[in-house]
Amino acid sequence: MTVASPAPLVVIPTPHLASGRVLGWTAGGYALPDRYVSALHRAGARSVLLPPTSAYPPEEALSPFAGLLLPGGGDLEPARYGAAAHPDVYGTHAERDEAELALVQAAMRIGLPTMAICRGLQILNVATGGTLYQHLPEVEGMHPHGLPITGASVFHDVKVASGTRLSDVSGRETLWCISHHHQGVDRLGEGLVPTAWSDDGLVEGIELDAEEPWVMAVQWHPEMTAAEDPSQQALFDGFVAQAREHSG
Repeated sequence: MTVASPAPLVVIPTPHLASGRVLGWTAGGYALPDRYVSALHRAGARSVLLPPTSAYPPEEALSPFAGLLLPGGGDLEPARYGAAAHPDVYGTHAERDEAELALVQAAMRIGLPTMAICRGLQILNVATGGTLYQHLPEVEGMHPHGLPITGASVFHDVKVASGTRLSDVSGRETLWCISHHHQGVDRLGEGLVPTAWSDDGLVEGIELDAEEPWVMAVQWHPEMTAAEDPSQQALFDGFVAQAREHSG
């Protein structure tokens, strides 16, 4: 009798919520929008939420897992990429930045498949020495990309480069995407290549060179429409397929 291999286990770093953010959580807590988890489960993965910590080495933290998913969230501290803070920077959290930067660097060192979304893409870019536009509405020629602090979202096309991991998993030259971010890639990090762009020229997807570990990052939020849009769910399916292969 053939025994099915267990579903790969994917870890998701999970932000801390301050006291009062959730009614009745007087001591604060750790939480994540459930659409990330749902998209992974539809793809056939199990998931574990990991609060930010520096109590043990990141390689040790990642050792039980077959994949790393970096979710969206607030802004990185601009000092992480050598910049003074713009007045519209919001939601920074030093402990989360430190933990997620260390995790993605460790994942690349050990070859752990990684998918990064919105803030996660920005973490990847900064972790490899890149920089960010701190407030896109002030960048000449930029179209609206949403304002997360107000909850405003924007739908727009993203053009996908052929021959990339993103093209391979999505099977599309153009994706219809939902965004709500006010920051984005400025200077690319070392070893990264752009894989997708919005019509205003903003980089919307990045990945490592083909010879490097499987890392795919997107600036939009595929988890928000993946339940209804197979081309967005395909990103999670492709990531989980890599995690399954990694777990043996």
